[in-house]
Parts: sequence; C-alpha cells; structure tokens
Amino acid sequence: MLWAWNMFLAAAPYFASRLAGDAWASANFQSAILTVSTITNLGAILVLTNIQRAASYPFRIILALLINSFVFALLTSSTAVFLGAGPRAYLAFLLAMVACTSCATGLLQNGAFAFAASFGRPEYMQALMAGQGVAGVLPAVAQVVTVLLFPPEHESSPSSGSAREGESSAFLYFLAAVVISVTAVIALIPLVRRHHRIVETRIAEHMAESMTSIEDAERAARKVTPLWHLFRKLRWLALGVALTFAVTMFFPVFTAKIRSVQEDSGLLFRPAAFIPLAFFFWNLGDLGGRMATMLPFSLKRRPLVLFLLAAARTAQISLYFLCNIGGRGAVVPSDFFYLFIVQVLFGLTNGWLGSSFMMASGEWVDEGEREATGGFMGLFLVIGLTTGSLLSFTVSEI
Repeated sequence: MLWAWNMFLAAAPYFASRLAGDAWASANFQSAILTVSTITNLGAILVLTNIQRAASYPFRIILALLINSFVFALLTSSTAVFLGAGPRAYLAFLLAMVACTSCATGLLQNGAFAFAASFGRPEYMQALMAGQGVAGVLPAVAQVVTVLLFPPEHESSPSSGSAREGESSAFLYFLAAVVISVTAVIALIPLVRRHHRIVETRIAEHMAESMTSIEDAERAARKVTPLWHLFRKLRWLALGVALTFAVTMFFPVFTAKIRSVQEDSGLLFRPAAFIPLAFFFWNLGDLGGRMATMLPFSLKRRPLVLFLLAAARTAQISLYFLCNIGGRGAVVPSDFFYLFIVQVLFGLTNGWLGSSFMMASGEWVDEGEREATGGFMGLFLVIGLTTGSLLSFTVSEI
C-alpha cells in the first residue's frame, strides 16, 4: 500500500540528479510529488468510498497491485533509456508515474482497510498499519544498500549532479519494487480464497435462492452507510487522523534538504545515502509506533484525548529548524540528534497516533457499518495527507 509512496520519497537524491538542470524543479519536485500523489489519491478515495454496495474489495486490491507492477517496470526502464530527456520532461514523466501509483494506492487503501475492518477484529487493522510501517522501512533500506553497492561516479550536490548519476542503484531500487508488487499479487490469491470460505460459512444459512455467488450474498449483507452518519459517530477520530497525517507531510520536504554535519566522513554521510538513511530512521520510528499499539495501554475509548495529542504533535515540526538544512549549518550540530531525536520521535508519534485512530474507529460503530468505517477513516487519512502536502510548499524553498 505504501511502498510506492515511500519509494518516491527515498529516491529523492536520484530524482534531484535528473532534475538538476532546472532550478524550480530541483527546489519543488518533492512538494510536487506529494501534492500530485495526495490529490490523485484523494480523488480516487472519494469515488471509491461512495461505491459501497457493488464494491469488490479483493478486486480493488489486485487491480492496484497490477498497476503498481506496470508503473515500477516503467520506472526501472527509465534508468536505462531516454536519459537525455530534459528536466521538465522527466518531471512530467515522474509526476505521471506518481499519479498512476496514487490511483493504485487509493484502490489499496479503500480495499485493504475495508477488507480488514470487515472481520471486526482490531488486531487485523493493527497488523495492516504495522505492514504500512514495514513498507516505509524497506524502501529506505533498499535505497541505502543500492547506493553503497553502486555509488555515484561523482558525488555532487543536487544542484550540480549529472543526469546519469546513480543509474545502477536506481535500476535495482525500482526493480525491487516490481518484485514486491508481483509477490504481493501471488500472495493475495490464497488469502482471497480463504476470505470467500469464511464469508460463505458465515452467511450460508441466510443466503437467498436468488443469490448465485458469494459476492452477491456478501453485498446483500453489507450496510450502506452515509458518510455524515459516520462522521457524527467518529468526528474526533476522523479529524484526528487527518491532522496527524497533515502534520506528517512536512517531514519529507525537510528530510530531502537536511544534510549530515559530517558529510566528508564517508559515503554513508553524503546526500545520496544520508537522505534515504534519514527516511529509514523516520520510518523505523513509525513502525515502532504502530507496533506499540499492541501494548495494554490504549486511549481508543477516549477519542478527544487522542485528538488533542495529535494537535500537540504540531510542535515537533520546529525541531527540524535546529538541523543542517541545505548544508548551511545546524543549531544542534549532531547527526544523532537529527536521526534519533527528530526523525525517530516524529515517526514514532505518527505511527502510534495514526494506528490508534484507525483501530479505535471500529469500537464506535455497529457491526454492519465496519466495512464503510474502514473506507471512511481511509478517506480522512488521505484528506490529511492532501492538506499537508499543499501546506508543505510553504517550506519548500528553505
């Protein structure tokens, strides 16, 4: 679900080298990626959320994975062909790929959240959120490893890097995404079969003679729920998850611009590896926060308190201004402070709050509303991402 999102973020140094000939593209491509991604995702989610009765959630998941496989294959090819394309042409291609994967992400978010919520088991939603955390950690690890194995021929700043810089590492990085997507499609097949058997068992005694398939029976049992009805029940949880991810959208812009304070100490501390390393630490904290929701301590019965914690989290953004933005020097000249205090803690609060909001939502609705609730909360999550990505332009020139 989030592999494409995190892949585009962690590959920032490679994209910067391809866009180095255009000052505006170099400064704003990260915010442009975030904006195109979240707006497209939001549009897809809005359409899908309003199609409840006829929804086939397994089909949506499979279609999304196939789209991602195709897009990642094109990105892999782009590291070997059309290398002479200008920065604006490459940016247009990149944003088109982002838009396609965002449609796929919308299908996945709507399908997977509804699929998990239909079981009425909070730990299934927790597992889904934890999986998103894993999808944040692994692309960053893949990018760091490929850069270390195939270092750029000429280490330079994003503003002066060559278009051919890092092609080998980018090829392997994008190819890994193809493998992940195809593997996910194969892994989903037995899961869908098992889901059909479970649903068949649940409703066999209630199936009408006119129903000729398991999908017909499942749709007949599904309750179509107006979004306003869900908002009245889940307002603090919905607004809280939106606020959490809106604040989170500032971190990719800062992360792509902050440099190590010991850049001359080795390849790992140069931008090509240090930037994805910083994404890794943020996502490591995010994964830890998602896993922390398994602990006995929980605020899922106190949604207003969760919302207030999400609001207080806004103060964490100020910590980025203490770091080495653009290599101009840091108020706190420490990579440990940046990676472990700023990145890990910001990711930790995102993971814990985001998962807490999503898991708590099933506690406040009727059993027949759970599928719709999964899609509804996914909608507000994407609203938060879209709002945050648009606001991120305010710091894109720092």
